[in-house]
Amino acid sequence: MTIQITIVLLLNFIITLIGTLAYAVRLVGVKTGRVAVSFALFNILALVSRTANTLQVPLLTKYVEKNPFSETLIGLFNLIILTAVIASIIGAFMIPFFQRLFYKAVEAFSVNRSIPKLVLHSFSKSGIRYIKENIRIPSKLNFGVFNLRKLPFKLMFLNTISVALLTVGALAPIYAGSLEPSLRATCITLSAILNGFAVIVMAVFIDPHLSIMTDDVIDGKCSMAEFNNCVAGMVITKIIGTALSFAVLVPSAYLIVKVAKFI
Repeated sequence: MTIQITIVLLLNFIITLIGTLAYAVRLVGVKTGRVAVSFALFNILALVSRTANTLQVPLLTKYVEKNPFSETLIGLFNLIILTAVIASIIGAFMIPFFQRLFYKAVEAFSVNRSIPKLVLHSFSKSGIRYIKENIRIPSKLNFGVFNLRKLPFKLMFLNTISVALLTVGALAPIYAGSLEPSLRATCITLSAILNGFAVIVMAVFIDPHLSIMTDDVIDGKCSMAEFNNCVAGMVITKIIGTALSFAVLVPSAYLIVKVAKFI
């Protein structure tokens, strides 16, 4: 395995891990009563994720250009997806730990109102001590709120599809370029076919529902247990959707090739 591919796998792991931890932000926002501040702080991690994605695509594209044989590339793309599945599982188990840290960060920022001070405090002796004290395996209590009957199955289905498309959104166009080298540049620019549909589903159906639930919990119209159950369902479908990418990758690549030929 080349250093280039190792970096791609590492970047993909970071992107997926942050995407999984994002589900904990609403929980912290509700518990602290500072939803806007919670999302503002998480945007720092989201910036790291977007930067990693910006670096991942050209590195992977360059590797494919040097190794254009699609028969050998499918194994590489499956390895990338496998890394994403592992990252989503690890992220799911890290959510209780991340919640405690992020809760502390939101409270600290609400007092100091300074990102630089918050970052410096994180690397201070007290900050490092707090992190060490909260590193532990999730207890049974973290899973005790899970209620299978009250899961939002329609929302979970939509989230599964969205996650699967977003996971292959950066990979399928590159793989499509290896299937049709003469249209490589066109294929790479067609990632919006997958990402666009996934973003629309999330913006129209998923995010509004979660936002309404967040407000309902704060207003006392919805219980915290019910909200935790909904978030748990989203995390589960994050893992399932990422795993579904194994089956979605190749058909998505051929779809992009067809669109590239049509336009």
